Amino acid sequence: MTKTEIFDTPGQLFKAAADLILQLYEKAVSEKRTFSIALSGGSTPKRLYELLATPLYAKKIDWKNVYVFWSDERCVPISDEENNSHMASLALLNNVAIPKENIFPVPVSFEPSKAAARYEQMIKTLFKDKQPQFDLVLLGTGEDGHTASLFPHTDILDEKKALVKQVYLKDKKMYRVSFTLPLINDAKHILFLVTGKEKAGIIKKIFTRPVKKPAYPAQLIKPVKGKLFWYLDRQAASQLK
Repeated sequence: MTKTEIFDTPGQLFKAAADLILQLYEKAVSEKRTFSIALSGGSTPKRLYELLATPLYAKKIDWKNVYVFWSDERCVPISDEENNSHMASLALLNNVAIPKENIFPVPVSFEPSKAAARYEQMIKTLFKDKQPQFDLVLLGTGEDGHTASLFPHTDILDEKKALVKQVYLKDKKMYRVSFTLPLINDAKHILFLVTGKEKAGIIKKIFTRPVKKPAYPAQLIKPVKGKLFWYLDRQAASQLK
């Protein structure tokens, strides 16, 4: 199932996203006592994280039941402002009562392939003998159609077995570690957050162009059994009919 919602302002979008997260948390905890979420990086979700840290939401969540991962990470020190977990910690995790042992940043102190292998093992350990399936994976998309660190024309798009993989981006001269398509698409819920007029062109292409190889990576997000949500603000959706 895919559901697309368009909001007049980014503020309305982030409130709706926070409300959805709270709803999914309550449902998951009532069914199995835990809620697993993979956060996204970039500038867009920061306002969402700050909203979740306010009493309106933070007090409605028993954070000891929440397990936090990241859908991708730049291979820079965890103290670096470019590190996704660093941003999420400042905006959210440092401001709520979540146990440190429930937070799983990508181990960027290791070289990229080893960091990816270790992160995959951390995920498998959390889910024990079950197929890893996050309750929610948050995603965004860049102007080139990438999502997480799944960029156009990269080998990681063809990965079928690994849950996590390293990827080298030549133009950025940087390694990243990312969830692969199989892990993302196995999630129970996937939520894209896209704001801003600069994203309008790629959103039109993602929503209207046939999926063919090479496709825009965001087009390859197709939940196996779960639900896919696209939350767009009015500017990001401005080229859609």
